[in-house]
Formats: sequence, C-alpha cells, structure tokens
Amino acid sequence: MPQLIEHIDKIARMKNRDVLYLVFTNENKCEDDSILGDLLFDYEDHVTRASVIRWLEENNIPYQPCAGEASENGYSSYSGSLYLDVPYDENNSDFIKLSEYLENPDGTMKIKYVLFGYFTLEMANKNKHHDEPGFWSKWAENL
Repeated sequence: MPQLIEHIDKIARMKNRDVLYLVFTNENKCEDDSILGDLLFDYEDHVTRASVIRWLEENNIPYQPCAGEASENGYSSYSGSLYLDVPYDENNSDFIKLSEYLENPDGTMKIKYVLFGYFTLEMANKNKHHDEPGFWSKWAENL
C-alpha cells in the first residue's frame, strides 16, 4: 500500500510545533536550461539525497517523505523532500547533530543540492482550513 505523503504544513499542525525538512535540488541541472532541468529532476536517482538518507539512518534521525506547503492554487508531484522528526531546539542532541552535518557555522549549507528548511506552526496554521473534512474533495471539484 502506498504511503500517504503529507504536506509540511499539515505535519506541523499534526505535531503542533515548528518543523524541519530537507529539500533536494537538481544535481544534473544544466546552466543554460534551468526550467527544463527542474522538470526532469528525478529524486530517486539523486546521489546526494541517497547519501543524506544513509546518514539520517546511521544517526537514528527519524524522517519521512513530505510535500511542500499545500496550495489551493495548484499541485505538484512528490519531489523527494523529507520531513525530519526533530524539534527545532538548539539544545536537542539530534538537532545539534543535524545542524553540524548540514550547516557551516555561518548557517550556509555544507552539502550542495540540499536545503535545510524550517516551517513554523504559525505559517502552517494559515492553512488550518485545509484540515476541515471534505475540504480537498470540494477543492478538486473545481478543477
């Protein structure tokens, strides 16, 4: 049975807290065809993503696939993003491990093609109406 992939804002509302996630960018993007490169992005063949997943598993960092923020203006297919089930807390040992693995001391990313995201509960609650029973079915009727 396929796994349901939740949007990052829905996960934040379910956890009732700010959440962390990873977005992977195209390793094979050509400089002269950036739009085409984005369209041809295949997360399953993303070498860096596979390496990061190995590190997460070796370090017992819980994760799951996630979609970006839900939007009533359209939808897109899953692009390989991962929700990290670690609280944003600078005193949390798993957060410290993640930060040291992913970021330089100045906050820039250590690993090319990886973005370390932070989605606040406040931002997530702007889409709280999406959780109402039948919301997405009604939305889909208007496509």
